[in-house]
Amino acid sequence: MRPLVSTPAIALAVPAALAALIAPMAAKAQDHVTFRAPSGNIHCMISVWEEGEARCEIREYTPSFRNRPVWCEGDYGSAFAVGSFGAGEVLCITDTVYDQSSQVLPYGRRIALGGLTCASERSGMTCTNAEGHGFMVSRAVQRVF
Repeated sequence: MRPLVSTPAIALAVPAALAALIAPMAAKAQDHVTFRAPSGNIHCMISVWEEGEARCEIREYTPSFRNRPVWCEGDYGSAFAVGSFGAGEVLCITDTVYDQSSQVLPYGRRIALGGLTCASERSGMTCTNAEGHGFMVSRAVQRVF
């Protein structure tokens, strides 16, 4: 499955401007893609392993989710995910998708794989599934829907 990159209004198989960015990721693995916001503050991955998942982590932020569940022994409130089905969720993590060598997803662009789409905007990163569920992360606010 090849990642789909698009402008907000028009989906293109791979725009010429991003072909060089996406091609190395697609060549390495057809089942996942990693990327980051131009600011470097948000790092994400979309995978189609098992049922599929889009996941993002934010490094510097004002937390919207402050109450760590008692069962969570990892970091809480800095990582978010949405699967191919169902609502987005706040994660309790002990691992990371942070990778400084990830390709940059320019502001105003989208990347999609396996029915999951992430859009990079100056206001933050939003990832959704085909049902319209997902999450939005930014320095100021994070939300799941």
